[in-house]
Amino acid sequence: MARRSSILAPSAASLPDTFRIPANTASLIKSLSRLSRTSLVDLVLQWLDDNCLQACRPYLIGDAVQREEWEEDDDANPYEPATSIEALREVYTDLRERKGGKREVIDRILEGDWRNGLTLRQLAMADVRYIEDHPAVGHRWTALQLVPNARKHGSRQKNDDGSDLSASLPRFHGSTFLKCIQNEISPLVKAHYYISRSTSLPLTFVRIFIIDSPYQYPRQSPHAFTDASRVIYLVFPDSAPFIYSSLFSIPAPRHTATSSTPPRSLTTDTRTLRRIVMDAIPKALSRPHQRYTLKPTSLTTKSLHTLLALRGPGRTNTANGAFSIFADAIVEQGPLDPRLPNSIPVQEFPSKLGEDPTTSFPQKENISQTSPSSKRAPSPPPDPSLSDSTSKRKRQKTILSRFGTTGCLDRQPPKSSSSSSLSPSTASSTTMPTTNPSLEKLEIRLQDPITPTSQPQDPDTGATTTTLSLTFSGSDVISGLRQLADLGVIDVTKMPAWMTGEEGVSSATIRNGRRVLNDHG
Repeated sequence: MARRSSILAPSAASLPDTFRIPANTASLIKSLSRLSRTSLVDLVLQWLDDNCLQACRPYLIGDAVQREEWEEDDDANPYEPATSIEALREVYTDLRERKGGKREVIDRILEGDWRNGLTLRQLAMADVRYIEDHPAVGHRWTALQLVPNARKHGSRQKNDDGSDLSASLPRFHGSTFLKCIQNEISPLVKAHYYISRSTSLPLTFVRIFIIDSPYQYPRQSPHAFTDASRVIYLVFPDSAPFIYSSLFSIPAPRHTATSSTPPRSLTTDTRTLRRIVMDAIPKALSRPHQRYTLKPTSLTTKSLHTLLALRGPGRTNTANGAFSIFADAIVEQGPLDPRLPNSIPVQEFPSKLGEDPTTSFPQKENISQTSPSSKRAPSPPPDPSLSDSTSKRKRQKTILSRFGTTGCLDRQPPKSSSSSSLSPSTASSTTMPTTNPSLEKLEIRLQDPITPTSQPQDPDTGATTTTLSLTFSGSDVISGLRQLADLGVIDVTKMPAWMTGEEGVSSATIRNGRRVLNDHG
C-alpha cells in the first residue's frame, strides 16, 4: 500500500511537544551521551510517567501491529516492542538496579523503545537534566536585571499611592509568560517552549527552541531541531528581579540592525532570531502602564550557584568583599537586626576564619602593664623570624578587612531561623547553595592614562578609550587573588575594590580607580 500523503500548511502556532525527530539523527546520540547512565534511566522513567506519557509515548507492540507495509520490519530489530507501559517501566527499573554502560541504555532508547523518534519534549527534558546535573559547567550564563523602563516614565516611576514602582516588579508565572512571549514572536519566529522547576535550586528553567518562520522556510532539516545555537535558556530565580540567560550579551537594538541589514534577511540568521526572542522577554513580563526592560549586570559565569549568590534573592547581592562578614553573619549583628543572636563577636572573627585571635588582635593591656625594670634593661637584638611573623599577622589582618569571607573555601551561608519550619519537599527547592561563589574570568578595561602626558580620550570622537585590558582566568579568580595577597605577592593595602570581589562583577571598566557605571552595567 502506498504511503499516505500529508499536507503541511504554514502556521504561526508554536511547535507541538509531540513533534518527533527521527531516531537515526546523529545529534540525538550526542545529546543523550552527555548524561550519565543513572540520569538516563531516571529520565526515561520520567518520560514513562503518566504526566509526560502523552508527549513521550514509546513504541509498543500495538504500534507494531498497526504499522504500514512500507515501514521497516521489526523482525530485524534486536529489541522486542514492550507489551505495555508497565512492562517497559519494569525494564528500565531493572536497568537502574544493575550495573552497565550508558551506551546500552542509549541503544535501547533510539533503536528499541523510541525507534519512531524522540519528541521535542523529550529532547528538552534531556537538555534541562544535563544542566541540573552540571550546574557549574553546563552553560555560560549572563545575569540580567529587570528594571522599569525609564525612557517612557522618567528615571523613577511611581505608583498611584506614591510608592516606588521598582519594588513591585512583575511576578513570574510560567504559563502566562509562555503565552505572552508566544504572542510577541509568533509572526516572526516559530518556537518550542519547555518549562521546568529545578529540584535542587530555587530556580525555574525555560527552554526556547527557535527556527525560521514557516512562511519563509516551510521545511526544516531534522538536524535543525537539534542545533544548540537555536536554543535559548532562561532561568528565573525565586523572589529576585534578575533573569539568567544563556546568551553572552544582550543583542543590539532592532533599529540598528534594520538600518544595515536588508529586510529579506531579518529572520534568516540565528543571531537575529535570538535577538527577536530577547527583545520579547521584557515585553512578555510587562503590564499596561508598567513597562520593563532588561539591564546588564556585568556578571557572566558558568556556575548557577555563583549567580544565586551574587544576583539572587539572598543577602550577598551587594554585600561582597569587606561587607561579606555582615551578610554571612560572621560578626555580631546590630541592635536593629531581627535575626537570632547566632553570630559571634567581632573579637572572635579571626578565629572563625581559622586565625588566632591573640596574634591577629594584640592586647594593648599587656603592653601598658610592663614593669619599669624591664624598660631600663637593654633590649635583645631583633629576631628576624619574629619580625616576619609580625608582618604576616598584620598582612592577614588587612586581608580580612579587605576580603572578608569572599574567597574563603570554607565560606558558609548565614543560618536562617525560618528554614527549620519548611517541609522537606519545600526546602529542597528553596535552599540556597552552600558552595563558595566563584568567578572563572575577570575582565578589566582600564581607561586611565598610562603616563601623565598621554590622553585617554580619542581626539576625533572625544570618547574615552581603553588604555589597558586585564584578564584573570582560573577556577576561582577572587580566591586566587586572596592567596597571592596572603603570600605577599600583592600589596593588599593598594588593591582596588574590584580585585577583592566587592563589586561582584566579571567585567568592568575602570577610570580613576573606580568602576564606570553606564547603561551596559
